[in-house]
Amino acid sequence: QVQLVESGGGLVQAGGSLRLSCAASGRTFSSYAMGWFRQAPGKEREFVSRISRSGGMTYYADSVKGRFTISRDNAKNTVYLQMNSLKPEDTAVYYCAATLRVITTAQAMDVSRYDYWGQGTQVTVSS
Repeated sequence: QVQLVESGGGLVQAGGSLRLSCAASGRTFSSYAMGWFRQAPGKEREFVSRISRSGGMTYYADSVKGRFTISRDNAKNTVYLQMNSLKPEDTAVYYCAATLRVITTAQAMDVSRYDYWGQGTQVTVSS
């Protein structure tokens, strides 16, 4: 098992930046592919980004491509999401997720492919 704890959310003006962190404990962190998802009020949880076990491969939703950057530090058991040029429509609870499964890029966007989830951190972008 792995436990995930997100941090770094908050209130920011449009155009600003935030850096989310997700600290993992438990089994070997580098065994997990990691993802970030978000859920706005009244909406389904949606894919934001994913990163491979080594950090060599990343993938982004079209809505955040060019603005968000996912990275990981396996020595620190942490995955990050750097969010720049934030927009009001980025307002949501952001969750990190982990999976031991070998998944394709398409599968990485599916919430059901992830076995472990953090509690989420709120990001609010004001206009």
